[in-house]
Amino acid sequence: MEGIIIKNISNDYVVLCKNGEYTCKPRGKFRNDKITPLVGDNVIIDPDNKYILEIKKRKNMLIRPSVANIDQAIIVSSVKEPNFSTNLLDKLLVIVTYNNIKPIICLTKLDLLNESELKEIDMYIKYYSSLGYTVVSNQDKKLIKELLKDKLTVITGQSGAGKSTLLNMLDKSLELKTNAISKALGRGKHTTRHVELYNIDGGLVVDTPGFSAIDLSDIPNIAIRDNMIEMYENLSECKYRDCMHIKEDGCAVKRKVENGEILISRYNNYKSFIERK
Repeated sequence: MEGIIIKNISNDYVVLCKNGEYTCKPRGKFRNDKITPLVGDNVIIDPDNKYILEIKKRKNMLIRPSVANIDQAIIVSSVKEPNFSTNLLDKLLVIVTYNNIKPIICLTKLDLLNESELKEIDMYIKYYSSLGYTVVSNQDKKLIKELLKDKLTVITGQSGAGKSTLLNMLDKSLELKTNAISKALGRGKHTTRHVELYNIDGGLVVDTPGFSAIDLSDIPNIAIRDNMIEMYENLSECKYRDCMHIKEDGCAVKRKVENGEILISRYNNYKSFIERK
């Protein structure tokens, strides 16, 4: 019988099939082959003995959050408490696009900003929108619901940004736990303890444990460059075809940073990603 994994707690996997849900365990061969089933996997199960027999080929996957076959990712970014982090946002954008997942930026807590802070955030919204990214607010309930339809969407972002709050707004019946910001650490306490897939407005949505730091070490430098839109699209204007936009002369990217055409925070983040080793 075929189905999709919608929830994972420890070594138990809830598989949704046409005729209902089954809690299954993976066959021992997966451990021997070093394969771990993920939420979002399309699988074949033995409904009588409650075993996952086969995992269908994945179109993509993420390690953290651990999800497979994702169409799009809503990157939830708080603008205050915790403060807006372009570094974390740009890291997530690189990871998402590198894995062939469409990114959607969702800003939260805009109501906490004063006038000057709001003006700065508006500048970021205009810039990221100009690159072709979809940028929404967590108050854009109707638009977000339209974006979810017929898609498998992962909700991700920094701890305390409001991921569970966003899902509760979209579907009040979920009643997901939320928690206050830890004043000492300046970030939210983890409230999501497992990976689970929910059916919301005709789409499948994954709420995932939040995190405050991510690792780009598995992504090659060239891939980082090619998954940051400005760094890739301006490559043809550089003196060297393999320009990495760091120390090379005749670099169009560095020139456009100086001219204000490329946001300096984006370039500084890019440099920190490339020079991370």
